[in-house]
Amino acid sequence: MEDIDKENLIIIGGAEDKKGNKEILRYVSSIIDKNKDKLLIATVATESPKEVGESYNELFIQLGVKNVEVLYANSRKEATYKNNIQKMKEASLVFFTGGDQLRITSVLGGTPLYEAMKAAYEGGCVFVGTSAGASVMSRTMIIEGNDDESPRKCTLKMAPGLGFIKDVIIDQHFAQRGRIGRLLVSIAENPEVLGIGIDEDTAIVVNRNGTFKVIGSGAVYVIDGRSITKSNVSEQFPEELLSIFDVNMHVLKKGNGFNLNSKVPFEEDRLRNEDN
Repeated sequence: MEDIDKENLIIIGGAEDKKGNKEILRYVSSIIDKNKDKLLIATVATESPKEVGESYNELFIQLGVKNVEVLYANSRKEATYKNNIQKMKEASLVFFTGGDQLRITSVLGGTPLYEAMKAAYEGGCVFVGTSAGASVMSRTMIIEGNDDESPRKCTLKMAPGLGFIKDVIIDQHFAQRGRIGRLLVSIAENPEVLGIGIDEDTAIVVNRNGTFKVIGSGAVYVIDGRSITKSNVSEQFPEELLSIFDVNMHVLKKGNGFNLNSKVPFEEDRLRNEDN
């Protein structure tokens, strides 16, 4: 029987600490058996797969993971290789590095490796993504938008993601790059989904029961558009500023959580006390 409390996704806002306490990477390492389980580093998003793969490989070895491999699948041809498919089948945790999220879906989409990835996820493999690897986890992902600007209509480009987490749109490097405007545009255009903005060195740990908790040093912002009473979103006057009424936002930090089913935030300690 599937454990509904098991973590199945860890979504990192990018620039996770790699030199200090390494809280997030340490947490990633702790949820698998360091002596037996395979941790697979997927470098498909980056144009420097060898350097990035070797860097994360060294980090996870330093954190005590004995069985670390790098998945070099940086072309659609490489996404058909049997050894890459076998690596995916054997993995207990897959870690997607940063880079360009559109590279991930354009390289993997519809390939045998993507099918193996979906099967691994359904079978209990944990998927982790940082930066571009975070955005790609949702069904719809932001691929381009204005940073550090007031929200404007028709300034956002979105595309299908991997679809591991439903009914959300994720943005990363959130406060550091001033991305509140573009996430508001995405929710004005798609008010039925939640917008989740994740700061650098911050992550959400998503469980199969539909809740997540926050870890790391920054904040997570959840934008709920169901209460919107009015917006001016349309293709007319595309450079016009976005106007949006009655949007709801939660700001969460370490120790806070969120129920994706009920759309309600909570404090982890309070939830544990209620369960006891």
